Amino acid sequence: MNLTATAVRPARAALLAILLSGTATAALASEGALEGAAAEAADASDGASVSELTVTARRREETVQDVPLAVSVIAGARIDSVGAFNVGRLQQLAPTLQFYTSNPRNSSVNIRGLGSPFGLTSDGFEQGVGVYVDDVYSARVASATFDFLDVARIEVLRGPQGTLYGKNTTAGAISITTNQPTFDFEGKAELTAGTLDFRQAKAAISGPLSETLAARLAVSYTTRRGTIYNVTSRRWINAQDNLGLRAQLLFRPSDDLAVTFSGDFNRQNPKCCAQIYVRTGATQRALPRQYAALAAAQGYTVVSTNPFDRLTDVDSNLNAGNRIGGASARVKWDVGPGTLTSVTAWRFWDWKPENDRDFLGLSIVARSQNPSQHDQYSQELRYNYATDRIDAVVGAFAFHQRIDTQGTEQHGPASSRWNLTGALAANPAVLDGLVARNTQYLKNTSLALFGQASWKVTDAFTIQPGVRLNYDKKVGFYERKVFDGQGNPVLFGQTDPVKVAQRGVFAPQVSEPRFSDWNFSYDLTLSYALRRDVLAYATYARSFKTGGINQNGLPTDAAGNPILAAGSIRPESVDHFEAGLKSRFWEGRAILNLAAFRTDIGDYQATVTNGQLGVLRGYLANAGKVRSQGVEADFQVRPSERLSAYVNGAYADAKYLRFVDAPCPPELSGGTTATAGQTPSAPGTPGGISPANCDISGQRLPGVSKWSFSYGIEANLPGVLLGREGQAYAGFDGSYRSGFSSNPSPSAYTNVKGYALSNFRVGFRADDGIEVFGWVRNAFDVDYFEQLALGPSNTGLIVGQPGDPRTWGVTLKSAF
Repeated sequence: MNLTATAVRPARAALLAILLSGTATAALASEGALEGAAAEAADASDGASVSELTVTARRREETVQDVPLAVSVIAGARIDSVGAFNVGRLQQLAPTLQFYTSNPRNSSVNIRGLGSPFGLTSDGFEQGVGVYVDDVYSARVASATFDFLDVARIEVLRGPQGTLYGKNTTAGAISITTNQPTFDFEGKAELTAGTLDFRQAKAAISGPLSETLAARLAVSYTTRRGTIYNVTSRRWINAQDNLGLRAQLLFRPSDDLAVTFSGDFNRQNPKCCAQIYVRTGATQRALPRQYAALAAAQGYTVVSTNPFDRLTDVDSNLNAGNRIGGASARVKWDVGPGTLTSVTAWRFWDWKPENDRDFLGLSIVARSQNPSQHDQYSQELRYNYATDRIDAVVGAFAFHQRIDTQGTEQHGPASSRWNLTGALAANPAVLDGLVARNTQYLKNTSLALFGQASWKVTDAFTIQPGVRLNYDKKVGFYERKVFDGQGNPVLFGQTDPVKVAQRGVFAPQVSEPRFSDWNFSYDLTLSYALRRDVLAYATYARSFKTGGINQNGLPTDAAGNPILAAGSIRPESVDHFEAGLKSRFWEGRAILNLAAFRTDIGDYQATVTNGQLGVLRGYLANAGKVRSQGVEADFQVRPSERLSAYVNGAYADAKYLRFVDAPCPPELSGGTTATAGQTPSAPGTPGGISPANCDISGQRLPGVSKWSFSYGIEANLPGVLLGREGQAYAGFDGSYRSGFSSNPSPSAYTNVKGYALSNFRVGFRADDGIEVFGWVRNAFDVDYFEQLALGPSNTGLIVGQPGDPRTWGVTLKSAF
């Protein structure tokens, strides 16, 4: 890893852009403005300071520097200026945030490498990173794939957040606060056009309806051509097509009472999402049953072996139809010495996908779709109380969720050759039309009491304990019925070799997993003001992530019976240690925050994969123990009103401390399973002997870069454009992450190389609210992968998702 060279190139480019912006500004500015610019710049440092953002991380308003907690705060204006319009792009600004998605349903958000198992999403477990919008918890990470809509700020809280937030989260929380209705009339609009037919429109309007009623309406629409061309359908795929609407009504009959009603609807309907051919790697399957031999036997050649040609030939329909929305009522009532807050919410999610699960132009898997419908209801009550020495919050939370899924998996005429041996492999009719129809549901109930107090022992020293009592219950049902190409059922007990072969691909199954348990967690934070602008703190948290159930089917024994003991997984137990320092210096012009952390998790909930196509693509199991530890630094500086810069960095060492029975990587899979006394073959030995499982203790957790950085700079000069006074500016934002593993069990075939991305913008910001700027993202057209994955059946096929190429465009904004 050549970190120095990687980071220096964007920095040099940023300085060049700033110098060029001065030339552009001179062209825009009037003669009089230029004459006064030098004198104004000389005085610009007077009163310049880094803005102290207000946060509600501890359920009360305070500046971010006063919070003894590792939290990144990103203002809505900055989100708009850098084009971070969803969580996928937000991770370029928050180094310890990781977001992975192969489609909206199979999305995961991690902080410091923890939160969700890497791989296919299961409904039966909890996410370790909570996503909240205006205090409303969303049980589906799919909600994070939508565009941010009229956002005021986003707080990324790192570490366990169970004693202050409604839903227990062990790795952190993303709290999104939208702009609220106002009793002063205001509005804003934004239009963007760019390459790849990128079009984006945003608008919001707010104002009074009466002396006690105010309303706000916001809308966002984004569309973009796909980044990958499908030569089979002759269409661009992996596109964007997002629509978002939000309406809010504020009723304020008195200064003591405010009631906000909110409703939102979000829709996605792109041709998406395909993972494409990246490479092949040798497995331990017999050589005639590895990718090259199988493709040759069927006369198949992939359209391109270079993934950055951005070509594919997948032959199944693709769709990522996604609907998410809901309604909420939030009441804030000043009662006695404190404030009572009630948040009542209903959310829905409707998922209508179509996928190509063989990733090729061969009809191996002809259909793969698992539409789901999700409803959730939540109620949170909190009471905040504050005196000169004590701040406290106590709360109760109730949550119920139901998900129904109807799945269809069907094989095509190329499947027999790909998955069978001998004479059966030469007969396409054996698996052509074989279909599995899955029906499943999940009922999930969670109840909690929580509280946290902050006792100011002296003016400098504060003790902050917190507790949480939680009850969780999950009830699931899964049924798979299998039919051959003629519509006849495939059942256990049938001895016909064709039926036995079909059952080896799709086996009928019924399971009814359940889980319920109580948990008690707590934390303690000590903070000390070393001086006026320097705060030191230390935290210990004993937390948990509740147990779960395997909702997508269970692994089976040699007779094909589901292993019922695998129906539920134990809760994770979390021991979290953190120490930090928050400082503000140079008369408020600079901020430096440091944090060191270590999180140990016992009974870690890990994804276990099964390489046999159609049997069971993944399920959850408890690993022994994992640890994530590291350091983080956030630095901001504003030496004058004309210049500001930031550098955020993190080092994370996240690894399995103990996982002795993990699934093996592809280079050790696909051969004859070793029995007692047999020695497994070397990795990648065709026809070799594969271990039944692998010990990956000491190896890295998937998806986590050891080093990650975000950095940026903006410079401005006063000027005049088309008669409007304002500022001409140039900005640069960059990010870097080192390489990471993209498979639950580290594999040489799925390591993603590190990369740096650079974004530039140049524009004019008028004093009357008009702004126009041009931007370029991934300016140096870096080729990189968002993630890599394994193709089915241990053939050695590796597929992936190339990141976005260089794009550029123009944005026009107006605020009034």
